[in-house]
Amino acid sequence: MRQSPIKMPYMHLLVTGGAGFIGSNFIHYWLARHPEDRITNLDALTYAGNLENLRHVPQDRYTFIHGSICDSTLVHQAMEHVDIVVHFAAESHVDRSIEGSRVFLETNVIGTQVLLEEMRRRGLQIKRFHHVSTDEVFGSLKLDSSEKFSESTPYDPRSPYSASKAASDHVVRSYFHTYQLPITLSNCSNNYGPYHFPEKLIPLMITNAMRDMPLPVYGDGKNVRDWIHVEDHCAGIEAVLLKGKIGETYCLGGNAERHNLDVVNEILALTGKPDSLIKFVEDRKGHDLRYAIDSSKAKRELGWEPKKTFEQGLTETVMWYKENEHWWKPLLKT
Repeated sequence: MRQSPIKMPYMHLLVTGGAGFIGSNFIHYWLARHPEDRITNLDALTYAGNLENLRHVPQDRYTFIHGSICDSTLVHQAMEHVDIVVHFAAESHVDRSIEGSRVFLETNVIGTQVLLEEMRRRGLQIKRFHHVSTDEVFGSLKLDSSEKFSESTPYDPRSPYSASKAASDHVVRSYFHTYQLPITLSNCSNNYGPYHFPEKLIPLMITNAMRDMPLPVYGDGKNVRDWIHVEDHCAGIEAVLLKGKIGETYCLGGNAERHNLDVVNEILALTGKPDSLIKFVEDRKGHDLRYAIDSSKAKRELGWEPKKTFEQGLTETVMWYKENEHWWKPLLKT
């Protein structure tokens, strides 16, 4: 496999979905650490896309284009003079995919193909296409197992969301094998941190606790997730872009497996709220039992590993939500 290109003196990145949670954090992270680079952000601004996330980025090195990755004309415009594509744009909430899956297939699969086709037409202009994916494509692990997902784990998606992401992963790899496009992929565990839309577990529990509202916990709360702070995830993507091998996949985990109920209890402790706020609700359809990622390949080949402990990262996240009510309160339905 060819190695990643050496960092050029100046790079122009196209970030898709850059107004979302992970995408906006990546834009902040990259512009702060690569002051010579510029970023174009292509985002459709669906329910979780929020330009408030990017209010403080340096505008002289940042351009925003409003639109869908399924729009081939707009994608053609967005890729002008771009060196690297970092593809975050996706419909991403499992519950929403259960309620209606079509938009997940359209955005996550067709949108990815539109981006790859535009890159293919441009020949050697774009040096790298990095596809950001999820550990959910691998399915579910047993609660009492020590097994973890790795780059060699067979795919076994179990929700419309994870199936759409699995399909997009395969499409990306097909363009590497068929057209020799310079692609890399990463599959990450559950992210948390600033700018996280408050329907996901950690921000929902924090914002509900702060308002003395019930904290809904699926089933018995024993499902396990591996948590990675979004800044550590951004550092992992940076490592893949600068050091990763073309055609390779890297699993990025947080080494922080927790039962959902334990996460909720930690949030209650950090917010000083009683556990009487916990409300057990009917379990999610097809709820995966456990996710866990083995990041040893990323550590070995890229020198990357997560820096924040879960306790440190969760404390910082709770504090961020306490200090930024002006950001999350307008997003709430109730």
